Amino acid sequence: MVGKKTHDFLIVSKNILPEAILKTAQAKELLVKGEVYTINDAVERVGLSRSAYYKYKDGVFPFYEASRERIITISLTLENKAGVLSHVLNFIASVKGNVLTINQGIPLQGIANVSVSLETAGMVDTPENLLSGLGEIDGVRKIELIGQS
Repeated sequence: MVGKKTHDFLIVSKNILPEAILKTAQAKELLVKGEVYTINDAVERVGLSRSAYYKYKDGVFPFYEASRERIITISLTLENKAGVLSHVLNFIASVKGNVLTINQGIPLQGIANVSVSLETAGMVDTPENLLSGLGEIDGVRKIELIGQS
């Protein structure tokens, strides 16, 4: 379509991004948190030029901002022990995530693969912290974001 602006997004690990993009994200976070009040103060604090900030500011935002009010799907590899899936679901409920679907395969060799789709709109924490917290549950061997809409 001619004239229609579209955005394609990628989830990229921070450790492969150029320094200017990382510093732009840091400057934006300082502004959002109210730690600084002007863009000039933010870029000065993180050591970034104003021109670099303006170049990247509309294309850089934290993962949780991109997935707020969205549906995310996560894949979990769980040990086949009583209560592990229950702990996962209780943790999601504790941050007010709204579970939409749960798919669990038959456990093989003591491991169960589970995918959970959930709505993030009402969550009291960021999806980033949700994933981190799920990874700390005993019996959760692996967690991976596999989709968002």
